[in-house]
Amino acid sequence: MATLAGPLRWLGQTALSSGFHSAGFLTIAGVPAHTLIVAAVAVLLPLAALCSIGMAVHRGFRKRFGSATLVLTAIAVAAVPLAQFTGKQLAARLGTADPRIAHHVELGNQLLPYALGFGVAVVVLLVAGKLADRERAAEESSAKTWQRVSLLISVLVVAMAALTTVEVVRIGTTGAQAVWVGKTR
Repeated sequence: MATLAGPLRWLGQTALSSGFHSAGFLTIAGVPAHTLIVAAVAVLLPLAALCSIGMAVHRGFRKRFGSATLVLTAIAVAAVPLAQFTGKQLAARLGTADPRIAHHVELGNQLLPYALGFGVAVVVLLVAGKLADRERAAEESSAKTWQRVSLLISVLVVAMAALTTVEVVRIGTTGAQAVWVGKTR
């Protein structure tokens, strides 16, 4: 127990007792939480999009990696409101007088509906895909309803994955510009 006291005390002092936190500002190990959480969104959401496209175009990929893709998608989508919350805190601390920051905030506020729609489409694809697999396995089934539904949802998932990824890139680009333009040589 004594060996953990030092690291826990350091984490507590750095993350929870910083000057930022006393003003209601969330930090992780002394770093504004937004910078770390937004990195999770910027990596996990496009990765989930890539995996979901794999599920949409290849039945074997869906069967093998469908559950993992669903968990990845859920984590990525859940990170979006956390990034928005910590971003609002950071914007309140920095102010939005800079038009680049204001534009980044505006775009960031638009991501959640895209991410939620993408997440729902992934869930529907998994369900429709499983039902389509059952239809294929049934010997006397001439109905291909779920196979058609699965195909339509696959197209929707690819479109939502692309749209969500484009939005993440746009938001990240404006955030990077807000921070770095004029601060490097």
